Amino acid sequence: MGMGQAAVASSGTGELRRAHTLCRACHLSCSLIVEFDGARPVRIAGDRDNPISHGFSCIRGRELANYAALPSRLTSSLARDGAGGFRRIASTEAARAIADQLRAIIDRHGPRAVAVYAGTYCVLNTLTNTFVAALMAAMGSPMYFTPEPIDQPGKPIANALHGRWLGGTLRGTDGFDVMLLIGSNPLVSGGGPFGTSPAVNLRHAKQQGTKLIVCDPRRTETARRADIHLQARPGEDPSVLAGLIRIILSERLYDQEFVAAEAAGLDALRAAVEPFDVPRVAQHADVRAEDLVATARAYAGARRGLVHVGTGPNMSGHSTLTEYLGRVLTTLCGHWPRAGERVSNPGVLVNFGDAIAATPGPTPATGFGEPLRVHGLSCSAAGMPTAVLPDEILMPGEGQVRALLVIGGNPMVAFPDQEKTLAAMQALELLVCVDPHLSATARLAHYVVAPTLPLETAGVCGFWEQAIAAGTIYGFDLPYQQYTPAILPPPPGADVVDEWSFLFDVAQHMGLTLTLKSGASILAGPEEAARTSTTLDMARKPTTDEAWALCFRGSPVPFEDVRRLARAGHVFEVPEKRIAPKPPGWQGRFDLGNALMMAQLNVLAARSADAPGGHPFRLISRRLKDVFNSNWLEHEPLLRKWRYNPAFMNPADMAELGLCAGQTIRIRSDRAAILALVQPEQEVRRGCISMSHGWGVNPGEPENPQAFGGTTSRLSDNVTRCDPISWIPIMSAIPVSIERLCG
Repeated sequence: MGMGQAAVASSGTGELRRAHTLCRACHLSCSLIVEFDGARPVRIAGDRDNPISHGFSCIRGRELANYAALPSRLTSSLARDGAGGFRRIASTEAARAIADQLRAIIDRHGPRAVAVYAGTYCVLNTLTNTFVAALMAAMGSPMYFTPEPIDQPGKPIANALHGRWLGGTLRGTDGFDVMLLIGSNPLVSGGGPFGTSPAVNLRHAKQQGTKLIVCDPRRTETARRADIHLQARPGEDPSVLAGLIRIILSERLYDQEFVAAEAAGLDALRAAVEPFDVPRVAQHADVRAEDLVATARAYAGARRGLVHVGTGPNMSGHSTLTEYLGRVLTTLCGHWPRAGERVSNPGVLVNFGDAIAATPGPTPATGFGEPLRVHGLSCSAAGMPTAVLPDEILMPGEGQVRALLVIGGNPMVAFPDQEKTLAAMQALELLVCVDPHLSATARLAHYVVAPTLPLETAGVCGFWEQAIAAGTIYGFDLPYQQYTPAILPPPPGADVVDEWSFLFDVAQHMGLTLTLKSGASILAGPEEAARTSTTLDMARKPTTDEAWALCFRGSPVPFEDVRRLARAGHVFEVPEKRIAPKPPGWQGRFDLGNALMMAQLNVLAARSADAPGGHPFRLISRRLKDVFNSNWLEHEPLLRKWRYNPAFMNPADMAELGLCAGQTIRIRSDRAAILALVQPEQEVRRGCISMSHGWGVNPGEPENPQAFGGTTSRLSDNVTRCDPISWIPIMSAIPVSIERLCG
């Protein structure tokens, strides 16, 4: 049953009221309207008057209130009992017990023994993320891990190797002549170049004459609307990009004036892409030669063009190289905002600094902070290499991680090499999960802290502005923000706590003092960052609104104004900003021929065509429209299409193997095997299996793919074929074979 009937029947007052709120079911930050009958929410829908989301909403957001009443929702924190189960524990008692154990571990082994995994829901919540960073800094531990190094790590690393444009990126859909999407399906995943309300924005772009080109081994929902679809073999994205670059260089289609003024390394790039001629790329990627040429000419001939690389290519073995070549293609064709152009979003909560039509040139991409004990790795521009966190837990000796805090994430189905991840979780002296239900990881924890849910706490959509500051195409095209107060109380008798509040309590019990770094100043120098930081009085916990205000202390628009004016979302009248010309004598240049990237291109050029070997299929990643990662997969309305994550295959491949719809198969890689239910999908390229991540159970638990799905992360390993900088393993385009099972 969807929201409405049961809630209305239980209240029956007939007193309808409406409240605006900010959706926090995923990263899109859509604006919603919640209708109440008395105190009970009876309907959630998108706000049609909102200037950003224009009424867009999805089933995940429209079900926000129902998650609170699910039987699986934790309304009290849990502690491991002596019999292998859990007992209820007050949140205050849990904070004190966890603090005592953390203090003991640090006293015995040093602060490096404590690590945190700030999962997707932590990263998307600036307030929680700020307190996590403050707690780790107060403990003195550098072991801070996030999803980025196992999602799209190539983006920040490529920015560092190539150089970042200080004038920002072209964004929004207005005015683009061509958009080239590599392994990105924003009509399902959201965001990307189409922002909130992706279907509306894509339709608008097409009506304005934008040519859409998609490179993807699946004919995705977005690819179906493309003018050109390069249905390339999985993992061939860098070859395709190198081939496009070669065409543009050989036909002299690039912006020679811009390249001469703003870039270096053209000769090295020209030599490295020389082997990637059209016949070779067409053969290796199995795409039509004429489509490659048409793509190159369309992109190079555009006045405004965009290249966007998605998660799939980042997970397919050449994360940094693919993202780097995307930026090279942008620079070759001069598709960066120029001096005099207006900055569409000067910033509301984040100070973006001066916009200059220049690049500082390459910056360090790796070698930051604490060196790890495995593979000679260190922190990169994408963060600590998350894939090797299990090794840091399992490797004995000085510096071994013995305690892990998991905030808003689920490593057991998100990390590559699930079997090694299980061994690591079981080896920990202390595993704490902040999770609203018993996820695959929480089932292994010593403590599970029950948090509030989105409608039960205040928030703003600061994440999008931080994405702009990071130099991505993500983010609002207008100086827009929305603030929401808590509009729904926790269930009667519940003992749930905001994540930031729990972290404050742990720090207080450990005798630590937290210093919050303002997200408004993430691009500022040390002096400005210090000026906007706040050292908390640990004897007095701030209110949630006070904490949010500290997170954006020094913001262009004062937080109090955002809180007061943006309950329904608001476009702020901020001073106009235009991109300034490059100052005289500026020395920064984009690097088109980074030595590490050119070396990887040389290796790619020297290989032979991908031979099937013992694993003739390639398992590729995808998203299912109604679910977000591993969250609330037990909720019926989210399962209206699929109750599990099917193994989608081309019908011709299924016929060749004698498979029928719904049949159980075993998918095997060099690392492990999983069970899955196969389903036909004409849009999947032959030789591929397309599956969504985030499903399944832990190794050793009974496998039932119809009830729980299959865990694709079990098929990856975290040692072979990893990106040398971010160390993201092969998590898509995984070589696999199929075994037909009875039934």
